[in-house]
Amino acid sequence: MLSSAIAPIITLSRLQHPLPSGRKNSLLQWQIFGASAFLVSIPVFVQAPLVRLYPEISLLSTIVWLAVSLILIFSQKTQVWGDLLLGFTGSWLAGSIYWGWMRWEPIWHLPVESIGLPFAVWCLHKSWGKVGSYFYLGSLFGTAITDLYFYLTGLMPYWRQVMRAEPELAMPIFQSAIGQIETSWGIVSAVVLIVVLLVVGLLGLRDRTLHWRAFSGAVLSTLLVDGLFLVGCFCCLMFCNRRCRRMDAD
Repeated sequence: MLSSAIAPIITLSRLQHPLPSGRKNSLLQWQIFGASAFLVSIPVFVQAPLVRLYPEISLLSTIVWLAVSLILIFSQKTQVWGDLLLGFTGSWLAGSIYWGWMRWEPIWHLPVESIGLPFAVWCLHKSWGKVGSYFYLGSLFGTAITDLYFYLTGLMPYWRQVMRAEPELAMPIFQSAIGQIETSWGIVSAVVLIVVLLVVGLLGLRDRTLHWRAFSGAVLSTLLVDGLFLVGCFCCLMFCNRRCRRMDAD
């Protein structure tokens, strides 16, 4: 296993990331926060189209992420960034597996995304690699909240249909799904889960340790990613409605 290969080489003390004092401390905290938010966004804008067209390449690129993270970990100046990237590698691996070969079945989404959970728990038990582990847990928490919303609002059947439909045939499915979101239950569920994400993310920011900043960055960026997805859906829906009206007018 990866854990048995790395742990004997890198001592526990080397990945506890003692913080510098003063301004450098504060700057590093926000850099970790921003990097975590950025890494959560990468799968949406980069991995999603890649894994749909070339799932094997997406899966094999996990090796590249792992190699880069280990290179950074072995350098005293970049250990914290390697630690963070190691957590991202686990998320990338899970995303490659699910969206490459299992995306048609939403019930498997969260279990597959949890593939790195045992390793993250092991790291925390050993007080090793906290930044990457907390980033992974924050990302997984955001995924769980998003999936919960799909379950609560009855969007899972639409998920299956969209994943099996050709791109040009997906818009009517999106229209029906948006109808589910616009109900009172859909709006209330969204508000409650948004509050949960905000509370959990902001509570993490109260702790000034690097690993909690990584966790908060991953959790709060879920709001941004989900928000962009909804905006994209509504924009596509408006575009299609206008196009249909023009066709009817002609």
